[in-house]
Amino acid sequence: MILDLGSLSRGEIKVLPFSFRMEAPDVQDVTFTDSMTCEGQVTDIGGYKKLSCHVSVPYVGACARCLDDVRGVFEFDFNRIVADRQSLSEEQLEEEGLDYLIPDSGKIDPEEDIRDEMLMIFPMRLLCSEDCPGLCPKCGKPIRSGLCKCSHEKEIDPRLSVLQTLLDEDGDEV
Repeated sequence: MILDLGSLSRGEIKVLPFSFRMEAPDVQDVTFTDSMTCEGQVTDIGGYKKLSCHVSVPYVGACARCLDDVRGVFEFDFNRIVADRQSLSEEQLEEEGLDYLIPDSGKIDPEEDIRDEMLMIFPMRLLCSEDCPGLCPKCGKPIRSGLCKCSHEKEIDPRLSVLQTLLDEDGDEV
């Protein structure tokens, strides 16, 4: 979405509201069920411009522990300073992708920056709940649905079984 900042630069308005939809970036093992909604404004604050935007997108993915579907809406705020190239120092220009949107012919297109921001802050793992117990390591049954028929006694690592004989000789139990 290209935003024309002409009327803002000329001082005709102080706030340029916007609302648009855009495709979400690809995230491994996550399906976005709709496009991203971006609503915000570019504000002229005493000679500099600031873009503020609220972004939301519904998603479906698998819980990293139990593999159940996790559905939700991912939301974040995206804020950048809109600055002309000549008003920035060399150091600021090197950091341009982090803090600044630089207009080209009085227009900006924040879509790529919004996608990049989302990729940086989207969770690496989805969980159905913080206390999800996961799956049985033997049979793969979800632990939340009750105990399975697997033996849940502590098993001795075969590499350490020699140490068990030492404990057995002392008469101690494991």
